[in-house]
Amino acid sequence: MLHLTATDTDDLSILSMQMQDAVIRFSDIRYMARERRFALVANRFAWDALPVKTRRRTGITFNAVMAAKRSGPKDLAPGTILSLLAIIFVARDGLSGTVTLSFAGGHKFALDVECVDVLLDDLGPAWSTEHTPGHEGP
Repeated sequence: MLHLTATDTDDLSILSMQMQDAVIRFSDIRYMARERRFALVANRFAWDALPVKTRRRTGITFNAVMAAKRSGPKDLAPGTILSLLAIIFVARDGLSGTVTLSFAGGHKFALDVECVDVLLDDLGPAWSTEHTPGHEGP
C-alpha cells in the first residue's frame, strides 16, 4: 500500500507515475473551495506491484488550492469514467503555480495552488486485473 506526500515537482512526478492510468468516476472528484482542497478517489493500476497485475482504491488530496477549473468535453454525466494520464506542476512565482490533471479524451483540471501539497493514500486491499494499461501510438 502506498502513502505518498508530494511537496515539490520531483515528488509530484513520482506520484503522477503511480497514478498513471487510474480510472476515476467523475462524481468522485470534488473541489472544496472553503477548505481550499481538491480531492478524488480512483482505482489506480498498481505499477509498484508489477509483475503482479492489480488495482487499488486510492485517494488523493491537493491542499492549498486557490481555484480549480475544468476543461474538455461539456456536460459530463456523474457516472462518466475518466482515465488519468498525468499530473504536472508548472511554477509561477516561487512555490505557487498550476497543477494540471490530464485525462484521456481531452479532459483537464487546472488547480491554481499556493504550493505543491499533495497526499496519496491507498484505501484498501488490491484486487487482480488481467489487463496492463498500454500506450500505443498511431
